[in-house]
Amino acid sequence: MTTTGSTLVIGATGTTGSRTAAQLTAAGHRVKAASRRATPVPGAEPVSFDWYDPTTHDAALDGVDRVYLIPPLGDSDLAAIMLPFLHQARTVGVHRAVLLSSSAIPEGGPAVGTVHQALPDMFEQWAVLRPSWFMQNFTGTHAHAVSIREDGIIWTAAGSGRVGFVDAEDIAAVAVRALTDEHAPNTDLVLTGPETLSYDDIATIITEVTGRPVAHRRLSYEQMRDRLAALMPVEFAAMLAGMDRTIAEGAEDRTTDTVQRLTGRPPGGFRALLERETRCSS
Repeated sequence: MTTTGSTLVIGATGTTGSRTAAQLTAAGHRVKAASRRATPVPGAEPVSFDWYDPTTHDAALDGVDRVYLIPPLGDSDLAAIMLPFLHQARTVGVHRAVLLSSSAIPEGGPAVGTVHQALPDMFEQWAVLRPSWFMQNFTGTHAHAVSIREDGIIWTAAGSGRVGFVDAEDIAAVAVRALTDEHAPNTDLVLTGPETLSYDDIATIITEVTGRPVAHRRLSYEQMRDRLAALMPVEFAAMLAGMDRTIAEGAEDRTTDTVQRLTGRPPGGFRALLERETRCSS
């Protein structure tokens, strides 16, 4: 497609936003990197953006024709926050929108599912990325990574359920294609890694690669909800604990060919990612 304008990457300092911005700029695309503090991002134009502060939206959208949408965390009524911005984006000339959702949330589902439902009627060119759980949840700043580093424990209510954990680099690679290919996907895309793993498997792989013992501790739904509620609003904690329960029931035990199909290469595996990050930090 002709890149006459810039791509606004919301959440450009986050897990997928930073990688998407980096891959876009590396490919020669103009990027406006949006974050609350307009944090500098190599090769991009930093811009201040806050979902909850509409006064930041005009400048963020200036000169933009595509947008990568990362919803604000912890809000259960995302339509009320995001749809006014999307109407404004369409009005000022944004013609393609790519939304980050979740494999666990279908069109019309809770939270971001309501935005997913609205997107096709707002933009002729669109995509909804529905990745499985991030592999980086075990290596970054996520609660799992923190409990691994501090206690050697992963706490979940997922039981022995299996998940097609996906590398955020692969999510970003699909985002770039969805944003810049001549034809937009105009559909939702479920993204997974190459295999499904239980949290017991994850703990074993971390132990083997790092040499530090890590165990998976199984909680009930109620125990997980209450644990999360100490960190976030109870409604959001209940939703996340509920997602663990659906994992236990087998809802995430699947892999897709989406990464291979859109990027032309297979998705990366968890052991390879962990080995790479362990080498980089040593």
